[in-house]
Amino acid sequence: MDKREHLVCTALSLFYRHGIHAVGINRVLEESGVAKKTLYHHFESKEALVMAALEHRDEIYLEWFGERLARVPAGSRGVAELFRALDDWFNGRVEKLSPFNGCFFINASAEYSDRQHPIHRACAAHKGRVAALVRPQVDALGLSPRRAQAICETLLLLKEGATVKAHVQGDLDAARRAGRTAGLLIDAVSGE
Repeated sequence: MDKREHLVCTALSLFYRHGIHAVGINRVLEESGVAKKTLYHHFESKEALVMAALEHRDEIYLEWFGERLARVPAGSRGVAELFRALDDWFNGRVEKLSPFNGCFFINASAEYSDRQHPIHRACAAHKGRVAALVRPQVDALGLSPRRAQAICETLLLLKEGATVKAHVQGDLDAARRAGRTAGLLIDAVSGE
């Protein structure tokens, strides 16, 4: 691992556990063992480091999530896998995502609440990429485009709600309950 990647991984770990504004550059330097000059050689500002951490987390998360959804055929089984994957993440069974501390993108967007801020926009873009992974699961159900869009949006709401409930309230069964609700929804629309 080169120094840039080491800085990004260290920053991501610290930002994810403690919050972006709560972690100063000196803490990142101390934890990483990298000199300040090296950090500023790679990143012009703390916000540039935050963006790199977001990009790294985006890559890790989408790779993991995509692999999980690819394990089963698209459709109702893919929807069920989505919530099984979340349950594994919430309950510490996904090593590459580290211990669960909520969604890094929700957390970061809360700290950079101006929707025009590049960090907030990067968080929104991540959510769009997640939606793009979920949509084929719904498309495989054979619904009308309008109905498929509504179901996809509902599944994403269930996913995000379960994530927040697990993080904020410590409800580590939230993904399982959301998955059962998603299953009822899929059964209802598939029976029409």
